[in-house]
Amino acid sequence: MSHSVEHVLIVGAGLAGLRTAEELRRAGFAGALTLVGDEDRAPYDRPPLSKQFVRGQTDDTALRPAEFYAEQRIDLRLGTAVTGVDTAARQVRLADGSTLGYDQLVIATGLRPRRIPGLPGATGVHVLRSHADAVRLRAHLADARQAVVVGGGFIGCELAASFRAHGVPVTLVEPQPTPLAAALGTEVGALVARTHRAEGVDVRCGIGVEGLNVAGETVRGVRLSDGTAIDADLVVIGVGSIPATDWLAESGIPLAEPAVGGGIVCDETGRTAVDGVWAVGDVAAWPHRSGRNRRVEHWTNAGEQAKTLACALLGAEPPGPQVPYVWSDQYDLKIQVLGLPALADEVRIVEDQGRKFLAHYFRNGDLVAVVGAGMTGKVMKMRARLADTQPVG
Repeated sequence: MSHSVEHVLIVGAGLAGLRTAEELRRAGFAGALTLVGDEDRAPYDRPPLSKQFVRGQTDDTALRPAEFYAEQRIDLRLGTAVTGVDTAARQVRLADGSTLGYDQLVIATGLRPRRIPGLPGATGVHVLRSHADAVRLRAHLADARQAVVVGGGFIGCELAASFRAHGVPVTLVEPQPTPLAAALGTEVGALVARTHRAEGVDVRCGIGVEGLNVAGETVRGVRLSDGTAIDADLVVIGVGSIPATDWLAESGIPLAEPAVGGGIVCDETGRTAVDGVWAVGDVAAWPHRSGRNRRVEHWTNAGEQAKTLACALLGAEPPGPQVPYVWSDQYDLKIQVLGLPALADEVRIVEDQGRKFLAHYFRNGDLVAVVGAGMTGKVMKMRARLADTQPVG
């Protein structure tokens, strides 16, 4: 590496940023390590926000205790938004006008919620990405009478389950033919829809949102594209997220096209085409088994990428690729996803017990993914077989 590494600056104090700092220290990096985040809260875990936290079952979402950062000599700077980067000078610009230098820059800024164009902001309308979002949503849920969740992805499905656990009537609206169609396909999506309907959720698929009914500044309902309306005093918009890369517009750091998910284009170790700049986690488009660069929004992926990046940054041999893994807790079920369902051209439901199920995904006859609900052992025992499969796009 042509530039000595005395100071690594990590922008983004979420899971990926924190894991990168941890892996750098674990790999022996003894230099200065700065972790910058635009939120006022120390790094926290997002998965509980849509589940235990919003249901009031836990308040503790911290990934590490406060003393950890001093012990590991991590300079944690919270409430500090980064607004730009000068890669020639190796400096980032902060919102207060100051600058911060670096030898190596790791971008871990994650995502921001996608909004539906034209929908007004109103009391009772929420998105869920940050801890502050979850605090507002939990407070509103306490006295909500009728909820609508727009978007049947993982977050939307988890929130619908959490609202039902609270006894709140829920309508789940999804433009695709089934919930989770984009992530898992319609065959498995139909099984997920069946579970939600059994729990009392009004699942409406193949339909969009035309607008909101608002009285004063408070939401009263949702108007759907088929002309019907649903009364609601709590509406959550869960229609996906987009990479937080606006601040890189003039940087020269290559970004992927929005049509393929956007994000920062990297090699298989997280290195960008700009010297001294790396990217990790949800914002990073690493090479993919399909042959393209694409982002992977998985909790486990952030830690695996962090380990690979830290090794490469320090000139060590990175670990081999891992089988992608994600899970979602809905009601009493853990839905687990091993591999890459999006690559499949065939889905076989190999077990269906009504609530519990197991599905295998194939491409050109090769197994590329396994999805199960309430089938932990049967899913995880397929990891080795999936590790041997190298599908091509």
